[in-house]
Amino acid sequence: MDQITVYGAPWCPDCRRSKSFLMEQRIAYRWVDIDQDAGGRRYVEQLQGGGRTIPTIVFPDGSHLLEPSNAELAAKLGLQLRASRMAYDVIVLGGGPAGLSAAIYAAREGLDALILERGALGGQAGATDRIDNYPGFPDGIGGAELAERLVAHAKRYGVEMVTAADVTGVARETDAVMVTTAAGDTYAAPAVLVATGTKYRRLGLPGEEGLVGAGVHYCATCDGPFYRGAAELVVVGGGNSALEESLFLATLAKHVTILTRGELRASELVQDKVRNHPRITVRTGVDLGELEQRSGRLVALTATERATGAAIRLEPAALFVFVGLDPNSAFVRGVVGLDAAGFIITDDRFRTSVDGVFAAGDVRAGATKQVGSAVGEGIAALLSIRRWLESRHDMPTMHPDEPMS
Repeated sequence: MDQITVYGAPWCPDCRRSKSFLMEQRIAYRWVDIDQDAGGRRYVEQLQGGGRTIPTIVFPDGSHLLEPSNAELAAKLGLQLRASRMAYDVIVLGGGPAGLSAAIYAAREGLDALILERGALGGQAGATDRIDNYPGFPDGIGGAELAERLVAHAKRYGVEMVTAADVTGVARETDAVMVTTAAGDTYAAPAVLVATGTKYRRLGLPGEEGLVGAGVHYCATCDGPFYRGAAELVVVGGGNSALEESLFLATLAKHVTILTRGELRASELVQDKVRNHPRITVRTGVDLGELEQRSGRLVALTATERATGAAIRLEPAALFVFVGLDPNSAFVRGVVGLDAAGFIITDDRFRTSVDGVFAAGDVRAGATKQVGSAVGEGIAALLSIRRWLESRHDMPTMHPDEPMS
């Protein structure tokens, strides 16, 4: 066994939670449905002396955990769950391109920086199969490779990075901003940069949440390999993400169908690639109806063609959803100013409505949702933080000859 194996069943909520945690950390695993795999069921019973507690998670060294919490799973995986100190010069919330770039520049400017990241370092960019529009890479670069390069750069400068850290609150006190986590830890810094990015929006259909990880997915590079050789996969969405992920899924499945309510909104280059692909079909002007399930797994979906009213029924191995992005800002709702969609409002210096709290990247209102601009915003926000700290005399002023870049 050379990778983690998760034994469980589609109807098991703890199985879905454990799988989601592994996916968030971008840790590869093999899934065995013990309802369908008699050999897997016997193996679970053998490990437990006749029991069937799931999920049963077996590791490459032969050890296993039964129904672990996320904290137990993180500890087993060797993830750093706590920072080495309680106080820093800057705390960066989010380890995507904006947060990593900000932390790199913080270290260059002589600031002690801490990154707190709920999932895997690299953010959504790290879960993207390929990024074709990042300057300096004319042939494109894999999202995972770009994430690894950013993380390696941050490590070179000694940036402390904590993953599996779910931030639950941010509050300004007299002389510091306090950050609390779901693990019960509290960290303090004069300045905090919120760079928590976004998450893929749900369809809002009945039964959707119960099918997450059991036929309904929001990350093709994370979950697509489970459907290698599938006869049919369905993608919902008409933007760049939907079409780019469809191209990736078409390397795994025999056919991919794209459904979208309106016309395609992706760039012309991506649209041309999709429309000319022999294993991809695009159907626009379609309203989704119902997700059909059996034994806790997606078995079919229904839809209606707007123009004709014709009913559509598809039986894909899985449905991948890319219908927009929602900001990861719930933990600062009621603390900093948000727009109607929940994105954080800042001024042109990336300052929020709370003194010492800044925001950059996709979570910020007005951000362009591009990797290149997220990197730039992270850097610009950090330099703004540096000037703000100097104005408060929280750190020495830079020497006049010391460059800011």
